[in-house]
Amino acid sequence: MAWRSVCTLRPSRLPASVSGVPRSGYVAGVAAYLLWGLFPLYWPLLEPAGAIEILSHRIIWSIAVVVVLLAVTEGFHWVRTLGRRRVLLLGVAAALITVNWGTYIYGVNSGHVVETSLGYFVNPLVTVALAVLILGERLRPAQWGAVAVASLAVIVLTVAYGRPPWIALILAFSFGFYGLVKKQVGVGGSQSLAVETAFLAAPAIAVVLYLELSGRGTFVSEGAGHALLMVGGGVATAIPLVLFGAAAVRIPLTMIGLLQYMAPILQFAIGVGIRHEAMPASRWAGFALVWVAVSIFTWDSLRARRLVAAA
Repeated sequence: MAWRSVCTLRPSRLPASVSGVPRSGYVAGVAAYLLWGLFPLYWPLLEPAGAIEILSHRIIWSIAVVVVLLAVTEGFHWVRTLGRRRVLLLGVAAALITVNWGTYIYGVNSGHVVETSLGYFVNPLVTVALAVLILGERLRPAQWGAVAVASLAVIVLTVAYGRPPWIALILAFSFGFYGLVKKQVGVGGSQSLAVETAFLAAPAIAVVLYLELSGRGTFVSEGAGHALLMVGGGVATAIPLVLFGAAAVRIPLTMIGLLQYMAPILQFAIGVGIRHEAMPASRWAGFALVWVAVSIFTWDSLRARRLVAAA
């Protein structure tokens, strides 16, 4: 699959080979969610940098990567077509994704990988709830059941953790609102990321300069390897988004919905199997309820799609 073809998000002409969809779209989708799922292995490599420093460098180097990608693919002519409303909405999206990225980095580097995975298991159900509360959409009975089971899971996990699972809830709701805002904007993934990170560039640079000048920064003091890993955070952020954009225009939304669970499954496996985070029976019970809710939601989505296709 040619890199330029992926970046420009043009429909592939490769023969269909996976459930009737283009091979390039399927591969791009799997690659995007695989990379997102492996994030818990990357951010700890940036220690002793703290979450705020990592987040700031992630923003700075993300915009550098995206600008280069846009320069060699579609250019920047699209900027003139944005309009004030889109720019303002992308500013809101920038604030939401900052909260999401910062919370995720903090969660992973503070030993809460399992809880971060919970956030992305619950996120699709939060998105459905937001569609009802904000957009006035109606849920099917099975969707109501999935939301109810997920709500019960949060209660069980609150008891299990001895506190509400704040990291998971912040991740789920920030990304849910982020998706809601992005839906209103209608701008491509790499273009949107360029504008969002442009909003955040000045504060991020200010934070990095303050940390370095005050002697609290690690970019310069921890050696070339550490600096390269910090820069790599921008690459690790931009590439999955570009791959996701390529997949979104090539494969059905239903397949995207199924692939999205790859990331939290991998994150959960890393948290339990590699980071050896505690999972008492009460937490297993809470996660079991989450997986039941996800199963109901997925089954209902597939059934609804089949009914529409048959009509």
